[in-house]
Amino acid sequence: MYCVDSNSSSPTVVHVVPKGNAVGGVTSLGDDVFVSRVYSQQKIEVYDDKTFTLQRHIAVPGLGDSTYGLAACPHNYCLYASDCDNDCVHRVDLAATNAVKKWSVAHYPAGLSVNTEHDLLVMSQCEGSPMLQLFTTDGTLLQNVQLQAEIEYPWHAVQLPTGQFLVSHSGALHRVCLVGVDGAVVRSCGGEKGSQLTQMNEPRGLAVDREGRVLVADQHNNRLLVIDQSLSMAHEMSVCVVRGLRCPYSLWYDQSRGRLYVGERKGNGGRMIVIDNLKDFSKPTCRKELTEI
Repeated sequence: MYCVDSNSSSPTVVHVVPKGNAVGGVTSLGDDVFVSRVYSQQKIEVYDDKTFTLQRHIAVPGLGDSTYGLAACPHNYCLYASDCDNDCVHRVDLAATNAVKKWSVAHYPAGLSVNTEHDLLVMSQCEGSPMLQLFTTDGTLLQNVQLQAEIEYPWHAVQLPTGQFLVSHSGALHRVCLVGVDGAVVRSCGGEKGSQLTQMNEPRGLAVDREGRVLVADQHNNRLLVIDQSLSMAHEMSVCVVRGLRCPYSLWYDQSRGRLYVGERKGNGGRMIVIDNLKDFSKPTCRKELTEI
């Protein structure tokens, strides 16, 4: 466990779940925190949201080794996991003894999110034809959004109240884009791969605060970037954790609790970092180094 100023009202790292296989996805619902890892042996980890101790595993028969997206829906009380190996999404009914169903999606599904209509948004990396797909909770396809070809390797998408999408992607360009309902890029932040504030290196998970600021897991720069609503300015969010961030990958921001979860994808050293008292993304998370206890 790692901690600093746990009684402070300032944003602080309150817990680090020890390393294990790379974290593909993290989300929470009620008193449970769900973590998917690569080579997960067809199961999802469930942690207590107060002690962050491992409580149990949810068996997901047929779940592949490459699970890079996880999302929970409080309205439908279910959990979704993407399955890149089998081009499908698995749905776990959390109200019915963890009953599982699955359905096929476009090639290589990665990040998942749930929109305000309680529908599932799936980002798929169809070769030469990147695709956003929206599904109902029972797997009925509602919409295909064909993305522009310049979005070569999309990873995660979040739908805004306007109906537009925020999309992270890599390839020749490493960017976060605002995409219209027709799949066209409206504006973007980033460009060629790099480590300046105007650049990214494999942007992955996305989260949005109440003011519309965008948090990006800038994986190979080992940092979190905060981009303003216009996608024109960026600053780094300082996360004071022992040995620093290592390949931050998946993000889940629980706005109601002001809590951010960060999953790392560092070989067999993936950790889940929990940050509390984070009412928005405008401030650093802590002001001094953590101590390991």
